[in-house]
Amino acid sequence: MAHLSTPLVPGTYARVERERRFLLAAAPESLPGPARRITDRYLTGTRVRLRRADRPDGPPELKLTQKIPADRPAGGVQGLITTAYLSPAEYDVFAALPARVLRKSRYSLPPLGVDVFEPPLHGLVLAEAEFGSDEEAAAFAGPAAAVAEVSHDPRFSGGRLSATDRPELLRWLAGFGIRPQ
Repeated sequence: MAHLSTPLVPGTYARVERERRFLLAAAPESLPGPARRITDRYLTGTRVRLRRADRPDGPPELKLTQKIPADRPAGGVQGLITTAYLSPAEYDVFAALPARVLRKSRYSLPPLGVDVFEPPLHGLVLAEAEFGSDEEAAAFAGPAAAVAEVSHDPRFSGGRLSATDRPELLRWLAGFGIRPQ
């Protein structure tokens, strides 16, 4: 996905997204349960993601998100993000559109969310944290178990991962010394 020359000016609907992502060699041994099971659909030809997050304690969270990446991401700033929450009927309208699908389980280890990906990306584990200010993002040390910070590595964005096959993922992980089973 091409980066746009859109200035990062938050408005009534869009806000600046500050997020840092870290590659882990494996999922932490004691993950708190239960996880949210997330299915992301990256709508073909758009910068739009349709998300269904199945929660163990209630109805699924259904939302449509547009992310506009920063030309030159810096610190924790990734770009602008706009999100709309959907009814099940609205979700079904968007779910009928062509899309690349990505599935993962998300575990909450505050301040991190740990994503454990499903096939064909099994073996990929990312931890991410979101921040309200540049200062908070800069002050965050990252998890001790991190192999690398991949916040600005486009290969580890959801849109790019949704188009990645297993052999390609294994080559990327090998570059970090990770060889999943």
